[in-house]
Amino acid sequence: MSRRTETIPADYFEDKYRSDIDPWRFRSSDYEREKYRSTIGALGRQRFDEALEVGCSIGVLSAQLARHCVALTAIDASSTAIAAARAAAPANVSFAVATLPQDFPPGCFDLIVLSEVLYYFSQADLLRVAQRCVEALRPEGEIIQCHWLGETDYPLTGRDASDQFATAVATRLPVRTVVRDEIYRLERLSAR
Repeated sequence: MSRRTETIPADYFEDKYRSDIDPWRFRSSDYEREKYRSTIGALGRQRFDEALEVGCSIGVLSAQLARHCVALTAIDASSTAIAAARAAAPANVSFAVATLPQDFPPGCFDLIVLSEVLYYFSQADLLRVAQRCVEALRPEGEIIQCHWLGETDYPLTGRDASDQFATAVATRLPVRTVVRDEIYRLERLSAR
């Protein structure tokens, strides 16, 4: 399988969601349900003031994260996905269409969640996203990253995306807790 080298463009995701509002079966897949449970279980604490979810899709994980956040900003490159997410959103979630790294939302966050998104970026854009996350993270904040470990034609594998991101933020977030490393890698990155 030939691997792409450039960041996957926003229209790739828009086309996916226009063809099928749940193209990865976020609402019905046993894999996704188990991954969401593990992601919530990986949180370093039970409550966060301001959180950011990158690549929120149709908002399935967003609804679960919202239970642990005073306010959650959830972003995705697809306006179709964001419209679906808004339709079932808890009151403490605000959704926005954004393409990273250029459209990184303003604010300071004590939780940033990157679930199955980093492998869509080129290596250079992944490093820019990492820098923006570090700049937006409060001193006591943490980052949760989760990536499928199967083969794709995306710019990076799940393992490479996780490793490169963790290395890029290591000066600020030196503690890397691998919660799971089978089928998908789930990690919490924190200062302590």
